[in-house]
Amino acid sequence: MDTRRKRLLYRATHRGTKEADIVVGGFVQLHITSLAEVELDDLEIVLEIPDVDLMDWITGRKQMPDDMKRPLFKLLFDYHKATITI
Repeated sequence: MDTRRKRLLYRATHRGTKEADIVVGGFVQLHITSLAEVELDDLEIVLEIPDVDLMDWITGRKQMPDDMKRPLFKLLFDYHKATITI
């Protein structure tokens, strides 16, 4: 794995909150090797978003701002929906 992907994987799995580590980190662990460069660019944007805001958007507690909607978010949301256990 190249340095950029390793760095992004580390950042995704060490977010600061356990919930974000599990959701974002799990998604990145599963997809990091198959993400295209433009998706890695979007991932870098995702990793700059505070955990509280990001998890509110992923769980649907709050509406995501239109300027943040990117294809990578749909993949992340779909991953979260698929892994939810009640």
